[in-house]
Amino acid sequence: MMKRDECLKVLAQRRRDEIVVAVYKAAQEWIHISPSDLNYTFTGAMGQGSSHALGIALGRPDKKVIVLDGDGSLLMNLGSLVTIAHAGCENLIHMVLENGTYETTGGTPIPGAGRISFAKIALAAGYREAYEFDNLEEWEENLPAILSEKGPIMVVLKVIPGTEYPENFRRLYDLEYREAFRRALMDTKKNNPSLVREQN
Repeated sequence: MMKRDECLKVLAQRRRDEIVVAVYKAAQEWIHISPSDLNYTFTGAMGQGSSHALGIALGRPDKKVIVLDGDGSLLMNLGSLVTIAHAGCENLIHMVLENGTYETTGGTPIPGAGRISFAKIALAAGYREAYEFDNLEEWEENLPAILSEKGPIMVVLKVIPGTEYPENFRRLYDLEYREAFRRALMDTKKNNPSLVREQN
């Protein structure tokens, strides 16, 4: 098993201009580990991380979109896997931080903890590829190739809690940060005139 924040630090080291959708515990950690206007974070809609990421990926097919989902969160919206696969978003990487619990609500075990395979479910739903990692060195070694592959891709990261990061709900929800995200999307769109024409 890997510490969640160490997992996220590996991703942050390889991040370039990807849009990252992060929910719940991952969101609170990600804003400290990889601050960026291209972070889309929230904690108030359990199960919707994958759906929000799909919408962004469809709207910005020129940008790689990574969603940092939770296993408990994904269980509440498993149907999104079929929708994502059907949409065929080549720019979407779906990472599931699997700890076997609803950590945000007190650590209650999720149904099927230790038995369910999100990687197999994703492949059966139609994802192009799926991976599982429980070793930090293997995760670090394979990440560059994964980031260059066409999606949709599922990456299951088996984790335990790591360093405690201070919760910052203002950073997650204040209008100024939502506006910063919107502006970041528009700024990158200006660099792609053909995309602007398609959207008009």
